Amino acid sequence: MMEQAVEELTPIVGTRAACQALGVAPATIYRRRRPPQPQRASKPRPPPARKLSPQEREAVLEELHAERFVDCSPAQVWATLLDEGRYLASERTMYRILDAEGETRERRDQLVHPPYTKPELLAERPNELWSWDITKLLGPAKWTYFYLYVILDVFSRYVVGWTVQHRESASVAKQLIAQAIAQQGVAPGQLTIHADRGTSMRSKPVAFLLADLGVTKTHSRPYTSTDNPYSEAQFKTLKYRPDFPDRFGSIEDSRAFGRPFFHWYNHQHRHSGIGLMTPATVHYGRALELRDHRARVLADAHAAHPERFVRGVPQPPKLPTAAWINRPTEEAH
Repeated sequence: MMEQAVEELTPIVGTRAACQALGVAPATIYRRRRPPQPQRASKPRPPPARKLSPQEREAVLEELHAERFVDCSPAQVWATLLDEGRYLASERTMYRILDAEGETRERRDQLVHPPYTKPELLAERPNELWSWDITKLLGPAKWTYFYLYVILDVFSRYVVGWTVQHRESASVAKQLIAQAIAQQGVAPGQLTIHADRGTSMRSKPVAFLLADLGVTKTHSRPYTSTDNPYSEAQFKTLKYRPDFPDRFGSIEDSRAFGRPFFHWYNHQHRHSGIGLMTPATVHYGRALELRDHRARVLADAHAAHPERFVRGVPQPPKLPTAAWINRPTEEAH
């Protein structure tokens, strides 16, 4: 539209004045007026004098495909041939020849680890699936830490065992797991314990203990925090508490902080993932009774003031029936 207006004004005020008045670049108008130029036929480019002949390229490719060089890089092939008193082509030329053949992938024979399987774990009752992890607590000085071990029941979110130690140790993990299993009265074949791939989690003492107790162990995929979401969420609840300190003055201080926190977490914290029940209520089978009590309280409130409840008698949150780690999708089924 602007170019058409420029063309209409050009006979009156001239092209440049029309472009200036309408805010159009004059070069655009002149370029559009210029008749299309026929394209020149490009001359074939002569091959450079230093280009290898087809016979020389075949000789280089044959050497790269030789059995002794089949898993060597072009740099190694070039250096080996040079040591033997032979020069076929430069290292860069060898790369170009391989690229033309579509063979620029990794030539060396390497061990490839099989893909890690995504864990898909289901808990439908307490003491069926536990998750455990270790997190660092800042000590009194820079680069000093204390290590908090926490074992969590996935279904009820109940912390069945915890300890704070000076270091990450397989023997400490073994003792803590054994103590928690004994206190909860877990029978062989009943429990699965899930963890990430830390050294303590994959240690032989822990593996032998779980095998002796008839406990199945599973691990997260490397660098996949969502494979252990319940422990990660529990650590976040811990570290986002208003009274969580920036640093602990001693290991006794960290243990003193942990005792009231884990009592609060198990017996007072209403968890949204389990119907706003406390973990202890769900873990020890009192959730159904408490939900019935909540329903009666809500029914009485509705009977007293039905006009305040436009959707009828309110119901308390539903109780959990299952807890998944990586629930399978419908497509996978």
